[in-house]
Amino acid sequence: MITCAEDILKLIDDWGFVPFFQNEIPGFSIEEHIDPALWFSETRDGPWEWKGPIIRQSGCAYGKFFRNKAVFISPRLFPDFANHRRNGYDLDSRWEEGLASQAEFQVWETLQKYASLLSVDLKEQSGFGKNGRKGFDGVLTRLQMGGYIVTTDFEYRKDKHGNPYGWGVARYALPEQHFGNTFTDAVYLREPEESKTILFDHLRALHPNIPEKTLWKMIG
Repeated sequence: MITCAEDILKLIDDWGFVPFFQNEIPGFSIEEHIDPALWFSETRDGPWEWKGPIIRQSGCAYGKFFRNKAVFISPRLFPDFANHRRNGYDLDSRWEEGLASQAEFQVWETLQKYASLLSVDLKEQSGFGKNGRKGFDGVLTRLQMGGYIVTTDFEYRKDKHGNPYGWGVARYALPEQHFGNTFTDAVYLREPEESKTILFDHLRALHPNIPEKTLWKMIG
């Protein structure tokens, strides 16, 4: 039973991949292990509020990585994850070969100019919004699924007493800028197929009784 943020930090270290929501693998999520009283509590912080501190403390990658759903990925596994998903392509190379959309390239290019941006600012700076492009959320999801951007924190509005309230606003960055050399030196260290095998073997060791087809679907 997960009762505090430290429990999730331990899972990230132990599992390597920690999906936030229930998925095809039974028991492989925070949602299934969290104390139900903390899932949506009006009086106590729970997994929603812990996300930012967990990202900062663990140095993990967080984003919509498994079948468009949120996952924490440990620092030791994320370079192989990004290498597999990128399949040897930087985003600009992918765009030049017609494998990424203009909208995806624009969001990626915007983030290259900044250390990080809140989602509302990234949306505006990338030309989305009321009088701009549509489909911003879908573009963000595709870039996360591709291993090109990560969520680095969640920031909250504060009341007059300085207390946070409401839903946290996600802050995004490119892994190259957020993790620096620890990522750039490792992301293309292996062939993408080798990274894919490493990820599969890791999940299979965690879930030896789950059909291989299901594990491959998770890896993507």
